[in-house]
Amino acid sequence: MDDEGRLPFDDQSETEMRRVLSETEYDTDLGLEMARDAQRVVAGELSDAEFYARYHEDMLEEFGQDARELPELRDDLDGEVVSETSDATSVRESLAALADREDVSRRELLAKGGAAAAALSVFAGAGSGSGGEHGDTPTDGDGTRWGMVINLNNCDGCLACVSACSQEHGLSRGANWMYVFTYEDRNQDDENFLVRPCQHCTDSPCTKVCPVGARHTRDEDGLVLTDYDICIGCRYCEVSCPYGVNYFQWGEPDVPDAEIPNEHQLDDRGKWVGSRPPEGVMGKCTFCVDRQDGQMGEERVGTTACEEACAMDAIHFGDLNDEESAPNQHLHEYRGEQENDRSSFPDRTEHTVSTFNLLEERGTSPNVHYIGNEPSPHAEQVEGPVSYEDVGLVDDRSEVLDDGAAANEEGEEA
Repeated sequence: MDDEGRLPFDDQSETEMRRVLSETEYDTDLGLEMARDAQRVVAGELSDAEFYARYHEDMLEEFGQDARELPELRDDLDGEVVSETSDATSVRESLAALADREDVSRRELLAKGGAAAAALSVFAGAGSGSGGEHGDTPTDGDGTRWGMVINLNNCDGCLACVSACSQEHGLSRGANWMYVFTYEDRNQDDENFLVRPCQHCTDSPCTKVCPVGARHTRDEDGLVLTDYDICIGCRYCEVSCPYGVNYFQWGEPDVPDAEIPNEHQLDDRGKWVGSRPPEGVMGKCTFCVDRQDGQMGEERVGTTACEEACAMDAIHFGDLNDEESAPNQHLHEYRGEQENDRSSFPDRTEHTVSTFNLLEERGTSPNVHYIGNEPSPHAEQVEGPVSYEDVGLVDDRSEVLDDGAAANEEGEEA
């Protein structure tokens, strides 16, 4: 923590985050401060009410509105809607009063609320868990809660999942919503793989910083989505995310609208949240929202493109609230195999491979759970057995942007 109680970013991270935000027309310092505090909120160090009150006036001044995801807390302000309120002082006082009420727990406040990829590596906070039962998929309520169990023991780094995601959603080169890290770690033998989609966090920092409410959690199933129609491309979601899963759509997308069926773009609410984003808008993994809404056929509900493409049986998608779903069944089978091994070989002393969540200590409650080795803070990314170029993809989006900038400069000189 710094002197003001904020989560610190190291110098390299902050430099990259400043670069990202400086490329927009919006306030860089405000974006950085909100990113820090949004992560404090999910870590349980700052209440939602305090967070929203702290930045409400700044939101109105910079964006002319404050539509961050906190619908029920707004309702508690005697019907006063934060995004349309000009009296910031009264809102701040009302929110603070709500946060101080003895009968309102942090869990209830969270219920009311409903980083750049290079800046915050997924390895940066890894290794803090103790293994064992981390990564459980508790069935914690009625309704649907889409999520994944990814068995890293089965992954061979073939990148089929990355290719399938790119093709199905019409992504521009280098905007890899699914990403496979190959890494070496001093605590593990040989090379290891980490498969990283969006984590679709139950308590997501990205939804807490979006000034226009474009980044939001869908009530019916917990999907964290972006409403492309209202996203302004401020990139605050990008720097607040500890997993580095957000991509800004520079220029016209590689795949034009005419080639993307309308049913792949609109969800069952009629919101434009599916497929790749338009120019100037944020995009990320959607857990194939068009499949989940039945727009690709009922047989594809409860499936994703990456899961279908994985020949190694590493990716298991489904309803985490359903004990019989594919991810829960795979996790139960794995646990059963572990118990059988311990019973059959009681004297075996080697480390038992654990289950875990990425950056569990951040408090985001991700809906992606892993089986396998958890990378430590000492993990280093290395070249994988299959390169992105081998499968017709680009590893780093910045390479595409740099090439485009160079081509534009050459055209201007000509």
